[in-house]
Order: sequence, then C-alpha cells, then structure tokens
Amino acid sequence: MSKQFTTADVAAHNTVEKGLHIIIDNEVYEMSGFVDEHPGGAKILKRVGGKDASKQFWKYHNESVLKKYSPKLKIGTVKEAAKL
Repeated sequence: MSKQFTTADVAAHNTVEKGLHIIIDNEVYEMSGFVDEHPGGAKILKRVGGKDASKQFWKYHNESVLKKYSPKLKIGTVKEAAKL
C-alpha cells in the first residue's frame, strides 16, 4: 500500500531542501532528485513544488511521460479530506 499524504503534507515539501513534492492527478511525486534532469529546467519544478501540478503537467506532457517516470518518482497518493 502506498503512503497517503494530505495536501498540507505536500505543501510542507515545497523546496528541494525539504523534499520537493508535487501532485499530479491525486498522486504524489518526490521531485528533488529529478530537478536537475528535468528537460524543462529546475525553475519549473520549483515553481510548482508543494502544489497540485496536474494542469501544468498535462499542458506539456502525455501519458507516456507519466508511465516512464512514475515508478521512480511516485511516493504515494493524496488522501481524501474529511467532509464535514
């Protein structure tokens, strides 16, 4: 079972030093080790660190990119917030 994160957990990991986490389609990815490899540059990943980057990701990538990198970078999922 993969680890579950709240959006607050992800938001706390918004720099390379803290562990750069992003969300894509409710999946959490740890990007700090990938920053220097990212073809679009480190600046783009740092800008979306700690946030849901789904919209930005799908604007520039397709399913094959996610399939290629997901096994290496995915660390968990976003857990549902309690509904009051």
